[in-house]
Amino acid sequence: MGPLDDITFGGGGLDRAAEIRGDSRAVAALVAQPGTRVLPLWRGRVLLEEGRLTGLPPDHALFDGAPEAAVLLGRDSAGAAILARPIADWPGAPEAADPAEAVVHPSLGQAGFAELRGTMATLDPRDAELAAMARAVLNWHDSHRFCARCGGPSVLAQAGWRRDCPACGTPHFPRTDPVVIMLVTHGDAVLLGRAPAWPEAMHSVLAGFVEPGETVEAAVRREVLEEVGVTVGSVRYVASQPWPFPASLMIGCQGEVSGSERPVLRPDPVEIAAAHWVSRQRLARIFAGEDAQIRAPLKGSIARHLMWNWLAGRLD
Repeated sequence: MGPLDDITFGGGGLDRAAEIRGDSRAVAALVAQPGTRVLPLWRGRVLLEEGRLTGLPPDHALFDGAPEAAVLLGRDSAGAAILARPIADWPGAPEAADPAEAVVHPSLGQAGFAELRGTMATLDPRDAELAAMARAVLNWHDSHRFCARCGGPSVLAQAGWRRDCPACGTPHFPRTDPVVIMLVTHGDAVLLGRAPAWPEAMHSVLAGFVEPGETVEAAVRREVLEEVGVTVGSVRYVASQPWPFPASLMIGCQGEVSGSERPVLRPDPVEIAAAHWVSRQRLARIFAGEDAQIRAPLKGSIARHLMWNWLAGRLD
């Protein structure tokens, strides 16, 4: 199989400083050192300047009135702390922002808050890892402010990697949802589908959540059978990708359909608007932008990685 450099969020080798998260004094000492920077997130958008992730000093006025304390992401190559913190709306902030356009804060010069999904493939590996961590863990804090056991308000702990309930003592940890995403093949053809909410031409390989008590292999077979009515035989793991929209781990697999005759696809209309067996020759045209009916997935996505490596013969 080919290299994983084309999978965004695939890992930038960040020192996550996990060994000090439970030591509040060590965390405070690290954060107090010169060079500490805090990545601000606004409505889940990351701050970029000239294509690079941008951090601010911890005492920057932008964090006044922030809805939550900062989360420790790790240390940079010089040993300085990197944190993330959400910021509140400011006077004049747009009620609805174009996902394709960065939103500029009046105090930040040319830096702008950009949607991560649209810019992820332009980031270097370290920035991409930091952005994915920040978006996922801050979204978890925002959506898990109350204890799931007793309903009381919870508080941030462990440098942002846990929430504790003062009322009943229950600890809560960041959520990650496992998702299988599978390149299904039959001979020299690959299965592609389109979800009803997607743009007309956008297609991808199939995907779905792993259920409790289910193996990855069983999830692949179940999802394909549910979505297009096809029985998958052998399944193997290929690669994975954190997907902070909001907090999934995409588990990339390849599944093979046996038999001499290509199975008829019977898409579930609730899940799949269209499904096709696509030949290797047609997939090459899709990647070249020469197919008006089908467009390849986002650059940087594991879906694109699976399709490209199969096209190149690296998954055979």
